[in-house]
Amino acid sequence: MVFILVSACFYGQKYSTRTGNLKFEASMSSFEEVAAENKTASAVLESSKGDLAVLALMKGFRFKVALMEEHFNENYVESDKYPKASFKGKIEGFDASKLSTDAKSFTVTGELTLHGKTKKVTDVAKISKAGDTITIIGGFDVKPGDFDIEIPKLVSKKVSEKIAVTYNLILSK
Repeated sequence: MVFILVSACFYGQKYSTRTGNLKFEASMSSFEEVAAENKTASAVLESSKGDLAVLALMKGFRFKVALMEEHFNENYVESDKYPKASFKGKIEGFDASKLSTDAKSFTVTGELTLHGKTKKVTDVAKISKAGDTITIIGGFDVKPGDFDIEIPKLVSKKVSEKIAVTYNLILSK
């Protein structure tokens, strides 16, 4: 029994958050900003394996313009039909015991599921640790077409073909 508890303490350490910050930017110069932020993403890091999972409710993204938020949920990502986006992946070469307050670069590879489609994503994230908190910061680009998200011709010149996604996850034990 003691062995099981010791194993769980040293090898099964999970860090998590329910207040992960996700942002996306799809703006084109000379047009209105197309950007949103979600401050309620959930994330779990299994520190012994470097496994990372992130889940965001699509209706959690907030825009500066309410009408844009409505169009995003109803016409683009179809939030009622596809209510969440998720990422499941691995931090390559991850060793929590070697982290410090100075962020180090790690390659993160996994699968992003959005709008019912799954695509492989690779990113270089900056990861640091202070006390019982691990911070993971990074970003990557996605294309709406890769996830069968159609941008109507009427607004296609106002929305970038590549959408920059950034994340800031502050995970605690």
